[in-house]
Amino acid sequence: MGLLERVSTLIRANLNDMIDRAEEPEKMIKQVILDMENQYLQVKTQVAVSIADQHILEKKRREQEDAAKDWMRKAEAAVEKTQDDLARSALDRYQTAQRLAQSFQEQVNDQKSQVETLKSALIKLEQKLDEAKSKREVLLARHRRSVALDKAAKAQVALGEGSKSATFDRLKDRVHHTEATASAEMDLLHDDVAEKLNRLDRDSEVERLLTDLKARKGLPA
Repeated sequence: MGLLERVSTLIRANLNDMIDRAEEPEKMIKQVILDMENQYLQVKTQVAVSIADQHILEKKRREQEDAAKDWMRKAEAAVEKTQDDLARSALDRYQTAQRLAQSFQEQVNDQKSQVETLKSALIKLEQKLDEAKSKREVLLARHRRSVALDKAAKAQVALGEGSKSATFDRLKDRVHHTEATASAEMDLLHDDVAEKLNRLDRDSEVERLLTDLKARKGLPA
């Protein structure tokens, strides 16, 4: 399986379902986070390598473009001296350099596309890793509550049918209340982050408008 395919699998993973199905959720989520961290480092390294390759290709393209210009100058000089054979030879070299420059440009374009794909995968994997870390304790706590509820229900069955229903309902209500509280806390945390990001955007726009206004008035920024 290729690097991007492995990363894509991790990104699409549903953490909630994985924990619910796991026999040992603690070990499972720890392994998932470890896998994500390892893949993150690999993708980050690959991004750096791909960017370096792009720079090399761009350098080779520029070299061929410069060579083409040089051969054209030589062809022009040969024509001025009525040395048509030398001019033809220079023009042939000019065309070769142009073809190579075009070939390198196509490779640069392909490399840029690969770099963008890797960068996008890196960002998404980083977001998924942050999600896994932030949800780890909440998801594990929910799983432990579910296990405890199941055990309590089975214990009530052993004690007798008469008291089972009411006790089970009370336990279920407590679990639902705890889960709702945890969910609300997560929502508040996300809302707070979103508000801070919006505030940054608004502050940046205000600063831009202020700079434009000062420029129109001829005042120093």
